[in-house]
Amino acid sequence: MKLIHSLFLLAGFSLIAACQSSQANTMVLLDANIKEVNISPSMGTGDINQEVIFSFRDAQSVEVWETAITTAVKQSSEVINTSPDYDIVVEYEEGYPAHAMHLWLGQENKKSTLMYLVEEDGPYLTSALLTNQLRELLEQAE
Repeated sequence: MKLIHSLFLLAGFSLIAACQSSQANTMVLLDANIKEVNISPSMGTGDINQEVIFSFRDAQSVEVWETAITTAVKQSSEVINTSPDYDIVVEYEEGYPAHAMHLWLGQENKKSTLMYLVEEDGPYLTSALLTNQLRELLEQAE
């Protein structure tokens, strides 16, 4: 009986460790309701362009942006030699601080790159499917 109990504990700890490891390798947002996602043409890394060209407030669009961000997987540190395409500011309800990041929008069926405004250790990649969804949102907003 102790053996079975020990095996269940070991399995539980392994599951918790795997979840924490996975979470550490993806981008994070606050656990709060997102009010809107604002998009600006980027003027380079390290700063956010305040000239918003697209603002997404509807639940479906916000969910696509949130999924793209929170599922983007951290890559090894590497220098990106081009300027980002867009700046993203995720604004929350109830006055929580906003999240600012850069987006290098991938071509159709290719991955996109996201990076926090102040990044110490490497970019994050979305899936090609999410790149397609982001491209569609941006095209519809034009």
